[in-house]
Amino acid sequence: MTKAIFKIVSMIAWLSLCAMGGALIVTGSLYLYLSPKLPPVESLREIKLQTPLRVYSQDLQLIREFGEMRRNPITFEQLPKQYIQALLSAEDDHFYQHGGVDIAGLLRAASQLLTSGEIKTGGSTITMQVARNFFLTHKQTFTRKFNEILLALRIEDELTKDEILTLYANKIYQGNRAYGIEAAAQVYYGKHISELNLPQLAMLAGLPKAPSAFNPIANPNRALIRRNWILKRMLDLGNIDDETYLAAVSQPVTASYHGYTTELDAPYVAEMARLEILNMVGTTAYTDGYRIFTTINSQLQKSAQKAVQDGLIAYDQRHGYRGPEKNITDEEQWASLLQETPVLGGLTPAIVTEATDQSLKILLPAGKEAEITWENGLKGLRRFNSPNSRSAPIKKAQELFSKGDLIRVEQKDDAWRLSQLPKAQAALAALKPENGAIQALVGGFDFRQSNFNRVTQAERQPGSNFKPFIYTIALENGFTPASMINDAPVVFEDNLLESSWRPENDSGKFYGPTRLREALYLSRNLISIRILRALGVNKAIAGLGRFGFDESTLPHNLSLALGSHAVTPLQIATGYTSFANGGFRVEPYLIERIEDSSGKVLYQAAPLTVCRLCDEEMPAEQSQQNPDTDTAQETDGITATDGNGLSPVALPEPPRAPRIIDERTAYIIDSILKDVIRKGTGRKALVLKRADIAGKTGTTNGPRDAWFSGYSTHLVTTTWVGFDENLMLGRTEYGGSAALPIWIDFMRTALAGKPQVVRPQPAGIVMAKIDPETGLSVRPEQSNGIFEIFRKEDVPPMATSSAPGGSPLSPGEPRPEDLF
Repeated sequence: MTKAIFKIVSMIAWLSLCAMGGALIVTGSLYLYLSPKLPPVESLREIKLQTPLRVYSQDLQLIREFGEMRRNPITFEQLPKQYIQALLSAEDDHFYQHGGVDIAGLLRAASQLLTSGEIKTGGSTITMQVARNFFLTHKQTFTRKFNEILLALRIEDELTKDEILTLYANKIYQGNRAYGIEAAAQVYYGKHISELNLPQLAMLAGLPKAPSAFNPIANPNRALIRRNWILKRMLDLGNIDDETYLAAVSQPVTASYHGYTTELDAPYVAEMARLEILNMVGTTAYTDGYRIFTTINSQLQKSAQKAVQDGLIAYDQRHGYRGPEKNITDEEQWASLLQETPVLGGLTPAIVTEATDQSLKILLPAGKEAEITWENGLKGLRRFNSPNSRSAPIKKAQELFSKGDLIRVEQKDDAWRLSQLPKAQAALAALKPENGAIQALVGGFDFRQSNFNRVTQAERQPGSNFKPFIYTIALENGFTPASMINDAPVVFEDNLLESSWRPENDSGKFYGPTRLREALYLSRNLISIRILRALGVNKAIAGLGRFGFDESTLPHNLSLALGSHAVTPLQIATGYTSFANGGFRVEPYLIERIEDSSGKVLYQAAPLTVCRLCDEEMPAEQSQQNPDTDTAQETDGITATDGNGLSPVALPEPPRAPRIIDERTAYIIDSILKDVIRKGTGRKALVLKRADIAGKTGTTNGPRDAWFSGYSTHLVTTTWVGFDENLMLGRTEYGGSAALPIWIDFMRTALAGKPQVVRPQPAGIVMAKIDPETGLSVRPEQSNGIFEIFRKEDVPPMATSSAPGGSPLSPGEPRPEDLF
């Protein structure tokens, strides 16, 4: 018996020894086979966590976030102590004691593999999870598990425990596109991780195990059980006391979905910035944590957005009510329809539940009910018939409204008012005149309604908004503000136009001989054509290239004088910066700088900048060169790395903007454009009560396009109103009635508190008294004379005949000293 037992024990011992030897051989073989294939652990120190692209305003307000993964990496010092305790209690309570592998957990996992054929609990430590999340797949196989163990051991050798924990906290998926605990805190609670209380921290600590199953939004009951289990573990491990535990488990689930929060609504700006960096670095822009800081001023952007929306709504209301967006008779569909219909331009969808004689009862989103009274949009309401026609005012609400109508309303002064989504569109671009920085940009009524950016993509005829460029070239080529041009009918035979072209003024009238100044501020079409014909189309086109217009696309005919060539609002605004800054050329730009996720500056804009205090101006030959030449490129502020990314750059001095208009000519055209406001087509802007603003209206045939471009020394702004389908705006709509009010509303905010700047008169400019009927100089005492400014060499000769209040002057008689 004893020998039999001895034989059995010996056999067992021998078999065990063989098994251990076999295991060692297998383990050693696996190690020798797999170890060379493992990735280098050192790369964890430099690994880039996928972090979304973020776009900010100049004053650091978040405009937009791009990327599938929401992640905000933080440091170990930013991890709350209670979160670390909760996480370790849930995932790995011996984290600071083991060397990366929990033997007991692995044996448990091995047992499950032998008995069931699969691994259920895993036995993974936090270090092993880091190895898996950064280097391996999530497929449950023995080989992957062995790789995981080997990598975990290597990681423990290379990194500190705190570094491992930080990598884990920033990498783990937490559900709802949130990666890392800082992003999770913002998604589920709308706060930073440092602002969360213990129950909330414990809730987040429970997510890594199963982000869907323990999601506090999708599965609040299961999430609550998981959270309370973690709190109990914290109590058992001595991390919290009984009182803290009881207080924490009594708290309800407070999580709710918080989409990424934008601080500034500027979607057209965000899309422009996204496309620009995408061209620079490719799709890594969405994952490498780039931060784009734009030139946008948040207060001006908000004002611009409101001005555009208010201006379009005002235009729309002038033309009558077009009817409901749709009519739904099935009341059971009302709630879902309102939930699916977005708020656009601040206009909320509503369903008419009852139309009475003097009011509308409406259903709002979330089941709220309200009433629109007769005084809040119904009184005086007319039906739209055509751009030029409306019905008589309604007498009862039932004339235009029925139960089930989907309409739009807006809340003002705690009352709901009737409105409707405009079909017309508008655009606004505001630039700094000294360097072209885009301060505000609105590409349409609402980006969610249409993401077509009309500032940069809509090429429309500018009409008279283009005339100042032609007049500037004329002033450089012998014309003066007092030059007399005949405003009379004319017929042109031009093979490049129609067989016979009979241009007219907007009024349909002709006014005879007219001074150039008056012709521009009153926007006389025939005079503009005669000026262009006198200049020569080729000479004019060559001059227009300086303002940034593509000479190859400009029409080689006299229609150029009336703005027949399609351009974008941004191109027009850019051209007007030369009038505002005294004659220099700048180029529009949106991105001020780009930083990587660590805050290192990778790109810094170096725009052409007006230097008013420089001792000497740029040489003429350099000022005339194309800005795309090497001179501009040498200081563009960007260094690429083989086209695959951005690298840190030095911050160069911005290049000096070239002068493109003679200083005296710039002074004269600015004076004429100020008259557009004082006594011309832009008189509505007098409401701003500023003497330093100037600009020009523009209206095309139809009318189909309405423009106003204007400026002070502080800001240049162009506004446009029209239909994407090029429909008619209505016979009473002009640049002064449709576009100028938007400009005024915006500039009222933009110029608030800004000093009025008087442009200094340059050397070589003189003032002379002239006869307004002839444009010739007269004696100072002549009563009907007016003062005009000229370049010294361009002062007109004295009139040779007498005039009321003055005596005749012989041709050779010396002129009086009336210049100053």
